[in-house]
Parts: sequence; structure tokens; C-alpha cells
Amino acid sequence: MRATLIAACVGVVLISTLPHAFAAPAAKTSSGTMVIVFKDGHKQVVNLADVERVEYPLVDVQMGGSETGPSRGRFVGKWEAGDGMGNNFFITLEENGDAKRSLGDVHGKWVYANGEADITWDDGAEDALRRVGTRWQKFAYSAGKRFTDKPDNVTNARNTTQKPI
Repeated sequence: MRATLIAACVGVVLISTLPHAFAAPAAKTSSGTMVIVFKDGHKQVVNLADVERVEYPLVDVQMGGSETGPSRGRFVGKWEAGDGMGNNFFITLEENGDAKRSLGDVHGKWVYANGEADITWDDGAEDALRRVGTRWQKFAYSAGKRFTDKPDNVTNARNTTQKPI
């Protein structure tokens, strides 16, 4: 009886250690590294000195979907855009949601919505900065129009800030 009890205890101990025996070895990490664990369980160590920035897509908890555009931080900075008549001007978007337009020295507010920057100016006009294919474009809407209306003009745009967030 005692031998059976000892054998059963040894069996339980051996069975409980099996998952640890077959587990993947822990990734070797050191200061200045980050470990990424993929859905299939494999791990990759990334040297943080090689990383410029880490972006996380926003997830709409209510809808269960995710944003498909660039991150909000990509829009922060000074943008050069066309005015629709062959001239260029600047749009500056601040992290806190403030916006400034060099054309007429107008102020406004901007929000990140659906992967784009939607800007509402104090004079009632609206602009949207959107990625279209591989290019950035500025969509201009006169006072009284909405972002879903046909724009008054569409011009190329570029962020002149050296390293957007």
C-alpha cells in the first residue's frame, strides 16, 4: 500500500512538470530590449535602440473593429498644403487639438476621426488631411459644408515636421 502511494505521488509530480518541460524557453532579454509575443506563441526580442516609435491601432470597443488609418500622432506638426488656386500655405496641428492656418492667420480645432485629421476653423471652413494611396491630400470645405459633402478643392499635402510623433 505504501509503495502504491509513493508511486502515485511520484506520478503526479512528473505529470505536473510536463508542461514546463515542453514550454518554449524564455526569450533572453536585457535592459534596452522589448519582447513581442505573437499569437502563435513564438517570441521576438527587439533592441529598443533600433525602434523609432511604436504605434498601436485604436480599437472601437463598441463596434469590435479597428482604425485602418495612420495614428493620431502622425498628424501632429506643420503641414504644407495647396489652397486650390496654385498657392501653398501651412496648417499647424498641435497635440492638444489646437490648429492654426497661415492663410488668413486663422485658428481652429482638430480631431482624429476615421484615420484622418478633421479641422474646423474659427471662420466656419473645414479641412481634412487624408492619406489617399501613398499620398497625403488636403480636402477643403467652405463654411456651411460638412466633411461628408463634396470638397471645394483637393490638393496635395505634406507634413514638414522632421519626425512626426
